[in-house]
Amino acid sequence: MNYVDPASKGCGHGGHVGGLWTSTGVILVLFILLVIVFSGCFC
Repeated sequence: MNYVDPASKGCGHGGHVGGLWTSTGVILVLFILLVIVFSGCFC
């Protein structure tokens, strides 16, 4: 059966979406850490 999950509507395979979310999350965490370090240095 080719059931499409409404939550992933318009997206490709779940694996690709999961990988995209993972890389985005890693970049976001690194960016937040950089902001914390720089704000700590400049405070």
